[in-house]
Amino acid sequence: MNSFYVISGKKVKRIFFIIVAVLFAAGVVVVESDNITVFSEGSPSAIYSVPTDKKVVALTFDISWGETRAQPILDILTEKKLDKATFFLSSPWSKTHPEIVRKMVDAGYEIGSHGHKHVNYSSLNDEEIKKQINTAHTILSELTGKQPNLIRLPNGDFDKRVLKIANQMNYKVIQWDTDSQDWKNPGVDTIVKRVVDRAHNGDIILLHASDSCKQTHLALPAIIDQLRAKGYEFVTVSELIQQTELNNKAIQDTTIQPIQPQTHVHDAAGA
Repeated sequence: MNSFYVISGKKVKRIFFIIVAVLFAAGVVVVESDNITVFSEGSPSAIYSVPTDKKVVALTFDISWGETRAQPILDILTEKKLDKATFFLSSPWSKTHPEIVRKMVDAGYEIGSHGHKHVNYSSLNDEEIKKQINTAHTILSELTGKQPNLIRLPNGDFDKRVLKIANQMNYKVIQWDTDSQDWKNPGVDTIVKRVVDRAHNGDIILLHASDSCKQTHLALPAIIDQLRAKGYEFVTVSELIQQTELNNKAIQDTTIQPIQPQTHVHDAAGA
């Protein structure tokens, strides 16, 4: 009789653990449902790259602070006769550097928004998100004479609310597929190799022109030369998106999840 109860106890324990495992799995699905929704078909989404058979890539530069890096990068682009690039500018920096913004516009570079305050927009309420996007929109429109319709959010941080609001305000949220990690200042050769090795058709490449990124302008000539040697042509982000529209190919999101602030520490300081 005693052995009977021992066996039954083991079965009960096994069943208990199975139930706990099932409940835990269900909880994970519920918790992760927001992330899944962000990338679900038919919902507003972020663009990391675009599907195209053409060897085209978009160089993009984020600027949110600093005095010394933007001009050298513009000089290199001019020297290399590269007139297709996209700059994502924070509105406070743009307001204090109108002459550099004008140089970008006059050179034909595309200007996108990098928002106003450099904070994680997913931590803001809906009205504050709208205010941040709209403030930057007004300032950049006045400075450039054009209304931007691309936005790269500070820290690359967003959730489904931010995506929805940006979409309602006629903005496309632009991320990247190749992160140069120039903000880490890992060495010129490391930056060049990382970009050139990872570049692919339809790629959006992330670089920075804020002062904390001390090696970007040194790596840029080799990045341009080596990508050209591989047969790549440089286009703006809008031209990249247009490639898919002309070919009737839908832009599909990759499985990359939204960047978490701790993986993009440089932007918290304004890179």
